Amino acid sequence: MRLSRAEYKEIARWTEQLRPTRQCMKMLKDRFPNHSQSTLLSIFSLEYQKRTKRTISRHHTPDVIECHYQRYLSEAKARPTAPVLLDLANEVDLSPALMARIILDKFLQDMDGEMPSKTLLNSMLKDPSLIPDQILANNIYQCTINDCCYGPLVDCIKRAIGEEHEVLLRDKLKEKNLSFLDENQLRTRGYDKTPDIILEVPIAVEGHIVHWIESKASFGDDHSHRTYLNEQFWSYWNRFGPGLVIYWYGFIGELDCQRDRGILLKDCFPTDIVILCHATHQNHSPESQKKDKE
Repeated sequence: MRLSRAEYKEIARWTEQLRPTRQCMKMLKDRFPNHSQSTLLSIFSLEYQKRTKRTISRHHTPDVIECHYQRYLSEAKARPTAPVLLDLANEVDLSPALMARIILDKFLQDMDGEMPSKTLLNSMLKDPSLIPDQILANNIYQCTINDCCYGPLVDCIKRAIGEEHEVLLRDKLKEKNLSFLDENQLRTRGYDKTPDIILEVPIAVEGHIVHWIESKASFGDDHSHRTYLNEQFWSYWNRFGPGLVIYWYGFIGELDCQRDRGILLKDCFPTDIVILCHATHQNHSPESQKKDKE
């Protein structure tokens, strides 16, 4: 789904009043019924992460951590079965999963008298049954399952969705009988930083040559796309030639402005594919790139 920058900004402005909960995601879908749930969630996640980066430091000062912790202890004592940590996170506009991490870290420090290791902290966040305090364990669990932007559950879901779309891309290429190398195959050949797919025989999409394809199971906004250009796409272009980026959940239409320079954006697998001649392939194949470097 292509959105104009103005359409994106309208959605982004509306997300400013929302928290990273599933109830808020329903409100967002009700407000923008013509957009898919996946696209809206991806946009909200992008905007909420920007918001969090701007404000997270204020929640990590010793005084504020102590204040949050004492409030949690007081509320948990008064209402032992209530999701008090989740309520506190929403009240102070902090991701529930990040609040859970702060409070668990403080609890473990008080219990052991020293900073807990990241390994211990992460294992307890992934499996709250490991936490020796049952009330805190329940609160950590509530924060984890009710956060749609941060936390171990979200990380696991994002990885699965990313892999699912990479499989979808490979299946689409096989349906078209296109020969390709995927990321794992390229790594076995000694490549460390590669796109998801390199085509062994290039194709043309909408009149533009494509040697590689990158799959992004997210929405492409200005910030994320600029980051990907600088950290990934231009380096792919330098090594392998022009390519295609698929933002499966859509992107800001105005970002598709690098076609003539060799980076094409789509929000789905292209249907109008033309297979190019073998001569074009020779110039940008992984093997020829490797020979050029040698």
